[in-house]
Amino acid sequence: MPDRAPQPVDRQLPTEEARDLISLVREIAQREIAPYAAEEEDAGRFPRELFGLLSESGLLGLPYDSEYGGGDLPYEVYLQVLEELAAARLTVGLGVSVHSLACHALATYGTKEQQVESLPAMLGGGLLGAYCLSEPSSGSDAASLRTKAVRDGDDWVITGTKAWITHGGIADFYTVMARTGGEGSRGITAFLVPGDAEGLSGAAPEKKMGMKGSPTAQVHFDGVRVPDSRRLGEEGQGFAIALSALDSGRLGIAACAIGVAQAALDEAVAYATSRRQFGRPIADFQGLRFMLADMATRIEAGRALYLSAARLRDAGRPFSKQAAMAKLLCTDSAMRVTTDAVQILGGYGYTADFPAERYMREAKVLQIVEGTNQIQRMVIARHLAGPESR
Repeated sequence: MPDRAPQPVDRQLPTEEARDLISLVREIAQREIAPYAAEEEDAGRFPRELFGLLSESGLLGLPYDSEYGGGDLPYEVYLQVLEELAAARLTVGLGVSVHSLACHALATYGTKEQQVESLPAMLGGGLLGAYCLSEPSSGSDAASLRTKAVRDGDDWVITGTKAWITHGGIADFYTVMARTGGEGSRGITAFLVPGDAEGLSGAAPEKKMGMKGSPTAQVHFDGVRVPDSRRLGEEGQGFAIALSALDSGRLGIAACAIGVAQAALDEAVAYATSRRQFGRPIADFQGLRFMLADMATRIEAGRALYLSAARLRDAGRPFSKQAAMAKLLCTDSAMRVTTDAVQILGGYGYTADFPAERYMREAKVLQIVEGTNQIQRMVIARHLAGPESR
């Protein structure tokens, strides 16, 4: 095994507090996450106790209001935390990103009373969230979702099935998009549903190529009754709420992708500088040196793009196009970098004795989740050329 330790990323952080936070995250990652990542992923174990530690450490509510237990931190700092966590184990980085996504609707569109009642437990009370938009027959075409919520007095009764839900079946709360009106995007409403609600159940987790420790499952709503006080935003506003959350969530995926790519680069550099062939380290050979240089350049470009988009968000400026660009570039780069890492390690890269093959398998899903990269290209093109002709 390579004995060269990776160098920490030299980050541009806005405050001393942010630098201290990154140091704390690195310590947790090195002590509590990285040493167990390979074994737990291979066994398909989700680190629920670790998420309790992250909650206690204030890492599950970083971009949200401190009034409700959040960290009041800018997105450019929060995303770099995600990158550090994902570099140690994608299940953890992506899990924190999904939890933050699940909190977005309440934190942004909820009433003051709703926020006071529920946000503190969601942000710092040890709870774990899930985000329910996709369905078996509506993925990229999310506006065609079929899960229904029917008004019954002061309650809503939700019936339907959600699909591809990270933390499905184990989450403590679900942010759910359901149809309350007619066809199309304007007939969708958002709800906050407790994980122990009667009639809510999770199917067996999907058997996936990678991220085996992160449960992805269908979630069934069989007449789940929720009070109107758990409706988030106005009736018919749910699709707009979902898109708003996804703009931010895509930046989370971008940061996670760069974390995985950075881990793969570190592994490739360590191997190439320690592995000797023809009497010298293989890192001496120009073909490999150029591969390493290209990998590092893709990572730096992706990191710069997601941080640029985050700074637009922090300034209150539109960032949807830049979020789509960041998600597209960072996840495509992660796929290329991890593939190259496997190539540099040669036969060893194809074995589970080294983490390169796991990074490659994990990178693939990042090109798919929270809007495929084909959808990202459509979003970017609409910003440039307007909507498609019908």
